[in-house]
Amino acid sequence: MHQLIYPYLFLLTLGLSLWLVPYARRLAIKLRVIDLPHERKIHEGIRPRLGGLAIYAAFMLALGLQLGGFFLWKSAAWFVHTFPVLAEQEEWLVNALPKLGIILLGATIMLILGFIDDRRGLGFSFKIKFAAQFLAAGVLLLGGIHTTFMPTPWLNYLVTVFWVVGITNAFNLLDNMDGLSAGVAVIASLMLIIITAVQAQFFSAMILCLFAGAVAGFLYHNFYPAKIFMGDTGSHFIGYMLATLTITSSYVVPESETLLPALMPLLILSLPIFDTLSVIFIRWREHRPIFKGDRRHFSHRLVDLGMSQRGAVIFIYLVTCSIGLTAAVLPYLPLWGQILVLAQTVLIYVMIMILMHVARRANANAPANTSASGPVPSA
Repeated sequence: MHQLIYPYLFLLTLGLSLWLVPYARRLAIKLRVIDLPHERKIHEGIRPRLGGLAIYAAFMLALGLQLGGFFLWKSAAWFVHTFPVLAEQEEWLVNALPKLGIILLGATIMLILGFIDDRRGLGFSFKIKFAAQFLAAGVLLLGGIHTTFMPTPWLNYLVTVFWVVGITNAFNLLDNMDGLSAGVAVIASLMLIIITAVQAQFFSAMILCLFAGAVAGFLYHNFYPAKIFMGDTGSHFIGYMLATLTITSSYVVPESETLLPALMPLLILSLPIFDTLSVIFIRWREHRPIFKGDRRHFSHRLVDLGMSQRGAVIFIYLVTCSIGLTAAVLPYLPLWGQILVLAQTVLIYVMIMILMHVARRANANAPANTSASGPVPSA
């Protein structure tokens, strides 16, 4: 019966999020936190932001209800009979509550930072943003939450801080097209749910279910054509939570021959990382400010190659899902199989870059070729 709790938690926050998003939309309009059309924006018309508030509220409300219910009924005979595994984990849960509180504190700092950024707009200093992000990541270290696979403690601390700040900004940058950042977050969360549930990491899987449901409820309102954007409020919360939950989960199992399964989060979240690194490289190559937004993201380049917005987003979903599925079996493969999975992931992105480069060159040569053969009739 305890397996049924996963879909229950997902559907609970899904329903709460579906219910709360319209209220977030009204609040954004009232506060004039809206996204206007701009030369670097691909959407048309005015869109309210602050969808992230609904994601956060749905997650926190559902989590509070479940924790309250657990401590209220944990000794009840029906609860012990129906959910014996959860009842047996009472001591572990009590000991884990301080760390959960630390995670939620950091997530709240990120949410507030994103809200301020949404309110102030382009005038908000990126230096202040980075300072607040590093503060939120540092909170985790104070709570004893960090990676453990590095050889020395200070390297674990360093990797943790840069992982959290990096993934947070990666999802912030990925939020450049309707349904993109939220959809990738849902897919990544579902992959992590499968992994943690199979490995009997019950509480990690349950928190991920709550998180995935909250984001999925928002995605319903955010998929093309979007009625609301998550804003930095949402992208900061989503990125921080995914980065943190990947740190608090484990991936190496007794059957694992090596520690390479520790790279699973890197594979599952490789798409946002790829988008971030590629757009930074393009801006650096073109001698443009790295922190100034543009329309050179992976999704924008797919649209430039002829895809529709919806098609580009679905293509990115498929890439994320494909890599995530192969990453999920990493702990159970022999060394040669693990190396093949890592090599396959690299080759997928190499093929994408080659195809996009060839297509871009073909598009650049198209006007010269068509002009030589006369005008092209319109459809």
